[in-house]
Amino acid sequence: MTERSEKAYSPDEIETRLAAELPTWRLEDGWIRRTYKTHSWKSTLMVINTVGHLAEAAFHHPDLTASYAWVEVRLTNHAAKGVSDKCFELARKIEEVVAWQPGKEGGALTGTPEDARFAYIKYDR
Repeated sequence: MTERSEKAYSPDEIETRLAAELPTWRLEDGWIRRTYKTHSWKSTLMVINTVGHLAEAAFHHPDLTASYAWVEVRLTNHAAKGVSDKCFELARKIEEVVAWQPGKEGGALTGTPEDARFAYIKYDR
């Protein structure tokens, strides 16, 4: 793996990119953040493990805060001293996987049933 310098974006650049690419994420205190609402502790742990897998594979590690029915993901790049392309790329991958709604795509993967016993993520849209 080779080291390379990374550009940290300005707050205005970050806000512009979030609006265009990741509208459910926000900039706060130098981090881009997203809170995923879940239905239960089991779902919360599934989100944490999913984010953990993606972050480890990308070798870019978020800070996570969790409670019974939510997980907050925070991304910044310590080497770049701010939000960089790595943060945006990992945020997009996390969003793609965690917010995936197979039942809206059609096909054989229908998503979880409309039954509280199987509830998972509280989807934004």
